[in-house]
Amino acid sequence: YQGLAGRSTNEVLQLYAAHGQQMKLQRSSVVTQLHGAVKRLKQDLKSLHSFALELSKDFQRQSKTCLYQVLAAVQGIQLQNEAMQMFQIKAFDLEQSLQEVTERYEKEKQKRKALHNSLIELRGNIRVHCRIRPLLPFDDAAGHSISQDRQRNFSEKAAYAADDETVLVKCSRPGHASVNKTFQFERVYNDLESQDAVFADVAPLLTSLLDGYNVCIMAYGQTGSGKTYTMLGPQLEGNLAFSTEEESELGIIPRATQEVFRLISEKPPGSYWVEVSVVEVYNNEIFDLLAKDSYGKVFGVKRDVVTTREGKSDVPLLTHETVENASEFLHLVNKGLQLRVTHPTLVHAHSSRSHLVVTLTITTVVFGDNFGTLWEDEQTSQRLNKEASCTFPQKMRDHKSTPSSRASSPVQLEATEKMKQVKTRLQLVDLAGSECVGMSGVTGAALRETSFINRSLSALADVLGAIAEQRAHVPYRNSKLTHLLQDSVGGDAKLLVMLCISPGQKYLTESMQSLGFGTRARQVQRGQVKKKNFPVLSKGK
Repeated sequence: YQGLAGRSTNEVLQLYAAHGQQMKLQRSSVVTQLHGAVKRLKQDLKSLHSFALELSKDFQRQSKTCLYQVLAAVQGIQLQNEAMQMFQIKAFDLEQSLQEVTERYEKEKQKRKALHNSLIELRGNIRVHCRIRPLLPFDDAAGHSISQDRQRNFSEKAAYAADDETVLVKCSRPGHASVNKTFQFERVYNDLESQDAVFADVAPLLTSLLDGYNVCIMAYGQTGSGKTYTMLGPQLEGNLAFSTEEESELGIIPRATQEVFRLISEKPPGSYWVEVSVVEVYNNEIFDLLAKDSYGKVFGVKRDVVTTREGKSDVPLLTHETVENASEFLHLVNKGLQLRVTHPTLVHAHSSRSHLVVTLTITTVVFGDNFGTLWEDEQTSQRLNKEASCTFPQKMRDHKSTPSSRASSPVQLEATEKMKQVKTRLQLVDLAGSECVGMSGVTGAALRETSFINRSLSALADVLGAIAEQRAHVPYRNSKLTHLLQDSVGGDAKLLVMLCISPGQKYLTESMQSLGFGTRARQVQRGQVKKKNFPVLSKGK
């Protein structure tokens, strides 16, 4: 208002009119701007509304699609669950059926084995078991100048246990297709089976001893294939004796003796008498490993084998030690083992250079008043024990060795009306291993030993071949080994051959030779093994 001072009314009115006009124009411009903004806002709202509608429709469509998918998935899961349940039911039924079939198969298998054993008994066949040892550190080709590829092939396994009766051998040669060969035996042990499993199949034979049968168990195989381990158990380091601390590792010989004495302990006291002899066949000569010098020291003495008038083999002057329990037996066997000849080769650091034959002779004492009905009561048992004590010479009661022929041994007492004796023998044989000179690398004296070993094993194969072909002449006397084992091999004993083979490709030739020997051996028919019948007299006097 200060600027209006001094102005006329018209001028003031004009100024007010101009200012009003200006304000009106400004308001009109603002309103126009607001109207445009509102219009744009309406368009944006309309567009947003349309988008929201489209989004809602799209969400509804996608929701329906997802719902359908979820429903389909649920239905699919339900169908799968039903199918799984059906599958489980079928699987359970199949498992039940398989179990029933397996049980029937095992029963039929046992029946077949029983029938097979009966057939073996009737035919006099040789039982053959085969044991495949594990691969060992010395199975590589160390010491041989060969290529790395061939050395790698040597360390591969070539022999397997296909099942408990079949050996599968993969025969492969460079440039030729691999050929699989199978061999059937009464029992096959894989490289994981223990000494317990091996002996479990041997033990039933021992019962036959007290039933009046002779029994022979023989380990056959190449050098380093585990024969001595199977027959004796692990040997002490730097010592030929075998360890008795680890009972689970004991071999057939100590276990068989424990079983024999266990069976005897179940019989009436004084009704059985046990002797043991230990011999080795070295360079085709027989050595008595229990013979003692004048100072009582054990040392090997050369003996000879003869054929008696009855056609049986015998070793005159052979030492027979009387034993009362398994501990005494093991002590004697360990003494004999100290004298057994061994020699290191490229294949085996403690290679046995001789055949070991351990014989248990069991004499059954039967008294005349009780033939056929031994030890009917305790009083009779005590009376007859007193008679036995009076009848047996002092040497038998003192359990001293008898370095004389069988004809003069304590158990060969003159039979009286009050007492009869029946003898049965258990022969446990650890054969020396067949050997390839090129593989073992032996020279000098060891080479000569190898020659004798291989010749004696060939003689054993010739004897079995002659028996199998039923030849009129069987060449037992071609070797001291076969002459010594004439009774056992020829059919006077139940014979079990324990084949031991090495699984490595390196030993394929020797393994095939051993398997071939076992196959020929189990085809031998010797006629039914003779039983030593116990005399039966009337009880009345």
